[in-house]
Amino acid sequence: MATAPIKKACDACHRRKVRCSGGQPCRTCGQTNLECTYLAIPQKKGPKGNRSKILSQIRNSQKKKQPHLPQTSPSESTPQQSPSQELKPSLGFSSPSPTVPSPGSPNTALLSKQTIENCVDFYFSNMSTTTSILNRHHLIDMIDSRLPTDTEFYCLAGSLCAFVMVQPGMNLAVAPGCHYEGEPPENRYGYANMLLNDVLRARKSIDYVEFPTLSAVQTSFFLFSCYFTLEQQNICWFHLREAATLAQLMSMHEESSYLVGDPVESMYKRRMYWLLLVTERAYAMERHRPLSLHPTIGIPSANEPHEEERMSGFLCLINLFRCIDDEFMALWNKVKTECSDTWLSQLQRQVADSVPRGLKTTESQMADVRVTLHWLRIMIWQLSITNGYLSSTSAHSCMTFKYPIEVTRDLIQDISTLTLDAMEVHGVGLIEKLFDIACTLTDVISCVPLMPSEISNSSNETPFEYLNKLLTLISQLRGGASRYFPLLLVKVSETLPSLPPVVPVDLDPMQMSIKQGYAGASDHIPTPEPTQLRGIKFPRPSQQSPPP
Repeated sequence: MATAPIKKACDACHRRKVRCSGGQPCRTCGQTNLECTYLAIPQKKGPKGNRSKILSQIRNSQKKKQPHLPQTSPSESTPQQSPSQELKPSLGFSSPSPTVPSPGSPNTALLSKQTIENCVDFYFSNMSTTTSILNRHHLIDMIDSRLPTDTEFYCLAGSLCAFVMVQPGMNLAVAPGCHYEGEPPENRYGYANMLLNDVLRARKSIDYVEFPTLSAVQTSFFLFSCYFTLEQQNICWFHLREAATLAQLMSMHEESSYLVGDPVESMYKRRMYWLLLVTERAYAMERHRPLSLHPTIGIPSANEPHEEERMSGFLCLINLFRCIDDEFMALWNKVKTECSDTWLSQLQRQVADSVPRGLKTTESQMADVRVTLHWLRIMIWQLSITNGYLSSTSAHSCMTFKYPIEVTRDLIQDISTLTLDAMEVHGVGLIEKLFDIACTLTDVISCVPLMPSEISNSSNETPFEYLNKLLTLISQLRGGASRYFPLLLVKVSETLPSLPPVVPVDLDPMQMSIKQGYAGASDHIPTPEPTQLRGIKFPRPSQQSPPP
């Protein structure tokens, strides 16, 4: 005869805080092969523990009392991996340990020493802008000593490796003894996503908000960088703001905070703060976001002679984005609607003067600085046309309708000697800037009357040729895999169905459809399917004849 159901929870269900069906054994104990008892005396309620840990504790306790209990089958004793923890065979990765790591513990089966060393080598060889915030030798030294036990370092190393894995040209190295070259991007991206998920898992065990550290700020920055490349805009903005907030909690925006503590750490904190400021302002312009960081501390400097060349480019970026202040962003975000043409022309000069013509820096830094310089010139010009200050007769070229043609010419001259690799390492951020410039140039060609010499000349230095070169460059970066290349093709085909465009007799400034920050403004636009782009050709200027 079956035992009548008991209305209170059994000891195991009560301790695990799960619903008990009653009976002896109850349904839950029967499924998990636990001894079902009702011996515990009710205690006062307290905080809930981790159920998986409690289940293990119950099993261990019962095994000590009753070692004769039958062993569970492998299917019952081996936890099942979630999809985010599985390493799919199609990716060519070695399978990690079948044991799911406990919450907060580093998963060294996913992130091996060899993986970190390969990523660190690529990072310091190619990522000139961000390498100033980390010390290479310090990272390598900590792999053996801290990776297996230090969750905070594991999160930093994992986020750094994920950031490197989404960069073009990175060879794939995962798990001990495995090294892959020339893997398709989805393989590296798949591994990067697994690292990101595991970093977020492990990070939950660290109270990095109440006790923020420089490593926590750096981890949040690399999480932003990864999700930005993966074009998950809400998540990447969250982590960028998280990094900025942690920096402020550490008083990194106050000069007095750098007068105490370890001088070396203070140096890296200063660099980290300025990198966050530059990054936030670039992103805020593309997506019309507010600013939270301001230039309230001294600028960083090189610590070693070999750093001077790289730091010179970083300092140029700092000078450029110091021009983009709260007043500019208030106008850009349409919080403020009034400014003067004098202020706008002065801002153009200030931006132009931020980068010396004889700048000496690394090639990749040069690419970043030059593209950013001309992108900012275009953005300020967009603000000028929005406020109605452009004129065909202005004495300042930056206040004329044809200024984007001049800017694009300068850009193409500046990057003509740079290799594709030097631009590739800046990823989607640099492509976005080129996309903005190309879209603005397309609108100008469509709306602004051009002289016959500007439409066709023997040197091919025409606005159409400039646009063609930008389109070609964007098609080459990341193998044309970014969404910006097909979007630009669609815009050119719709705005300039035939080249040259029909020149209007009188220019109406209201006809010009200039969107501030094309890349951010087009986030909601789906990338066109390849079939939609068939037959779209960008005619060369030599195929055109000047209008009558």
